[in-house]
Amino acid sequence: QVQLVESGGGLVQPGGSLRLSCAASGSISSFNFMGWYRQAPGKRRELAATTTSDGSTTYANSVKGRFTISRDNAKNTVYLQMNNLKPEDTAVYYCYYSAPRAADYWGQGTQVTVSS
Repeated sequence: QVQLVESGGGLVQPGGSLRLSCAASGSISSFNFMGWYRQAPGKRRELAATTTSDGSTTYANSVKGRFTISRDNAKNTVYLQMNNLKPEDTAVYYCYYSAPRAADYWGQGTQVTVSS
């Protein structure tokens, strides 16, 4: 079992910044994927950014150049620095963990609202 604890959501004006954090605990595999998906009202959950434990990253086209994902393997924590936020970034952001031959795990979600 893996537990994910998220923090860092909130309300921000367009052009502002937020930083999300997600700490994993439990049965953590040496090689794993961690990242963030998001779900806006009335839309399907979509990838925002993910990273592997060896440092590879993947970004959705809509966030490239504005969001940066990073991780601290010693703390099993992944971060999402979100800059130049836009109203269309408004969504519930879910932390995600996966590993080979293991189940997928999701955090409880944290609300990000971009509005003036």
